[in-house]
Formats: sequence, C-alpha cells, structure tokens
Amino acid sequence: MTASVLPLKINKRRSGDLLLLFSVIGLSLTGLLFVYSASKYSAEISYGDKFYFAKKHVIGLLLGYTAMTFGCFFDYRKYKKAGVVFFALSLVLLCLVFTPLGYENYGATRWIKIAGITIQPSEIAKICFVMFSASYFSKNPAKSKTFLGCLPVLAAGGVVCLLIILEPNMSITVCFGLLTLAILFAAGMKTSHFIILLVPAVLCVPLLIIAEPYRLNRLSAFLNPWASPKGEGYQLLQSLYALGSGGWFGTGLFKSRQKLRFLPFSESDFILSVIGEEIGFIGLLFFFGLIFFIVIRGIRIAVKSKDYYGYILAVGITCVYGIQSLVNALVVTGSIPPTGLPLPLVSAGNTSLIVFLYSFGVLYNISKN
Repeated sequence: MTASVLPLKINKRRSGDLLLLFSVIGLSLTGLLFVYSASKYSAEISYGDKFYFAKKHVIGLLLGYTAMTFGCFFDYRKYKKAGVVFFALSLVLLCLVFTPLGYENYGATRWIKIAGITIQPSEIAKICFVMFSASYFSKNPAKSKTFLGCLPVLAAGGVVCLLIILEPNMSITVCFGLLTLAILFAAGMKTSHFIILLVPAVLCVPLLIIAEPYRLNRLSAFLNPWASPKGEGYQLLQSLYALGSGGWFGTGLFKSRQKLRFLPFSESDFILSVIGEEIGFIGLLFFFGLIFFIVIRGIRIAVKSKDYYGYILAVGITCVYGIQSLVNALVVTGSIPPTGLPLPLVSAGNTSLIVFLYSFGVLYNISKN
C-alpha cells in the first residue's frame, strides 16, 4: 500500500505548479489579444499594417516561451554560484545605455540598440538583481540579521537605482527600490533596520520629483489634470475616460474608442485603460483576479521551497511581478502620478515580456523541487 502511494506523491511534487504555468501562459495570450486591439488603428495609420505591433508581440511571445521552457527545465540551483556574474552583467548592460549604443525615445535613453534589435537593460537588471541577492543570502542566511550583512545587497540595489534614474526612468527606479526592500525584509532583516531604510527611501521620492521639472508638471497634472487638459493632464484624462466608458460590462472586444489615437501608449503603458474600456469593471475583476492568483501561487512556492536560495529567488520574482502590476494599475487609474511602466505579461514591449516569461519558468522550476 505504501509503495504504491509514495510514487504518486513524488510524481505530483515533481510535476510542479502547473496552475502557475497555465495562468501565466493564459495571461500572456490575453495580452497578445489586447495589444492587437489597442494598437490596430494607430498601427494602420502609422505603418500601413494593423498587425504591426501584434506581429512584434508574437515574436516576443515565441522567444519568451522558449526562454520560459529553458527556465522550467534548467536546474535553478546552478544559478547560485553565478550571482555576482548576473549582477555584473546587469551593470554592463545599464552602462551601455550611456554609450553610442544607447537609443533615445521620447526624451529618455532607456534602451540599447544592437544590429537593429532594441533591448531595455532595466528589465533584465531586475531578474539579475534577484539572482544576485538570492545567491548572496543563501551562502550565509545569518547575514540578513545584521545591517553590515545586508549592506552588499543594499549597495547593489542603490547602484542599479542610480543608473536607472540617470536614464531617466523614475518608475522603474521606484519599483527597483521597493524590490530591494522586499528582498531584505523576506531575507529576515531586523524590523528596526528595515524602518531605518524605509524612512529615507520614502523621503527620496519627493526629492526625485523636485529634481526634474517635468516630474513636477506630472505631479501637478495628477493633482488637477483639468488644469492642463491638452498638456500634462491629457493622458490621465484620456485614461479615465476609457475606464469610465467601460462601465460595468465594457463596450465590447475591439470596440474601444480611446485607442483611436486619443490615448497615447494605448498598447504599452496604458493598455489597462483599453482593457477596462472593452471588458468593463466586471471583466477587470476577473483580470486582476488572475494577476492576484499568479502572485499567490508565487508566494506559495516561496513558502514551500526546500532551500533558502529557492525561497529568496521565488520571493524576488513574485515581488517584481506584483509590484510592477500594482504600480501600473495605480498609474492608469490616477491613484498616483502618471509614469511610464508596462503591465507585465500584457503590455507591448518584448524585453519585459521575455524576461518575465523566463522568470516564471524559473519560478515553476523551483516549485518542482
């Protein structure tokens, strides 16, 4: 009796969290649907091909699924020895932004362009930082109990934040700062040390806003978008129009009106506005339910992880996804000042899509062990 039951339990455990995997794939395919819906009009006007952005997204999905497959089957514990290498790679990529390889768009240099391929290093830096932090703490978990022990991870996060804010990219900087704090907290940092870090981190946000005039304009538009309905307040107002037009049940798939070149970045940073307009409040409840379900599965995997490295790695991947999804939703709904940040697994942008799909492959790999 025991011999027949035991293999079943082992096989079930080794199969991993298939619900996580199916949820991630389902959400990414939903993203493809809405990227096409949000971009088809502007793509036809600008490029003469309504499938222009959708085709690019399909390429990103195929590469992402390939990366995710690799992440699923390559033993995640082998990354442990390469923590410093991953961090060094992220620094090199972030520094390349400030070289002739740097690619400027909309007044910011956040990408590098090599052989016609555009890459956003800050998206890659997030998973590299998670791997570095997990590797560092797993070698001696007791280091998280002292401030000096946490200092290398804190310093690494600070350096990355500095390079990203110089691009400039405040949204990713804030997400990276929150990720650093989340990893330190999960690693077991003392509450007193955590509070000491949290206070200056919160105070840095207004200083970053004051440092750049355009951020002050965005803050002013956030507080009263009607003061500049055709200027800084335009995008937020169009986003709110889209969400308001959706009502309870939405205008219907492919029937958004704000995507008709009223709402800027409708296929990327503000794709959630189009989704809300087309599927309505009820549809958004199910949509966010799926996002929340993925986060819960990630937390569950972290808690059940058999090794400390897998635990920190799972926490970091889940936090990156959860934090970025939350910030994007807050921006789109006008709950915080507008800033450019894609909705993970959904927005157009292949670097983000590939990195997140790979990260969830690694998370699934952790669940198998």
